Amino acid sequence: MNPFTFHAMSYGVYIVSTWDHGRPTGCTANCAAQITANPATVMVSINKENFTNRCIFDCGHFAISVLAENSDPSVIGTFGFRSGKDFNKFDSVPYQVRDTLPIVSDSCAYIACRVIDTMDSPTHTVFLGEVIGAEKLSDNPPMTYAYYHSVIKGKTAKNAPTYLEEKTEPAPEAKERYVCSVCGYEYNGNIPFEQLPEDWKCPVCGQPKKVFRKK
Repeated sequence: MNPFTFHAMSYGVYIVSTWDHGRPTGCTANCAAQITANPATVMVSINKENFTNRCIFDCGHFAISVLAENSDPSVIGTFGFRSGKDFNKFDSVPYQVRDTLPIVSDSCAYIACRVIDTMDSPTHTVFLGEVIGAEKLSDNPPMTYAYYHSVIKGKTAKNAPTYLEEKTEPAPEAKERYVCSVCGYEYNGNIPFEQLPEDWKCPVCGQPKKVFRKK
């Protein structure tokens, strides 16, 4: 089996959010889809190791914020490469409460759901949700997972259902590479890395310059 065959399927980039006993939390996801039209029902796949997984079970509700192509890429990193168990992700990401659930403001649409069923797999839980609210927030085109990889040059979190170990060709020894130790983003800008301002942050996960490592 060629696992890269699955890249031919279509995916988006979403923030799946819920409540942790009154505290908003969530994680980045790429596997979500509408299942039925009437009643409107959607599904989302969340890794069992994600803190959000247990919170959705406890809360019984979840929301899907659909990120747009012009959404701040650091939102993806904040929700995809840090755990909500020990980090308040929404402290640095503006949000609003819609249909009783926290929604990322920097998104083009949201879908709020009540959990009506689950399906168990070895690594993920598929949550089936009856839609209790949905709105389009802007006309900006939704971000696809292909766009995230090809344009933003983002990396896949290991807990994602589509994660494959990414192998890259070693760079020539003469060329220095700077890679984010949190999300794996490799800096390829025109300005030499050493000349970047000290307050510069990783465009994918929002971490400071000091977390980058020279390869």
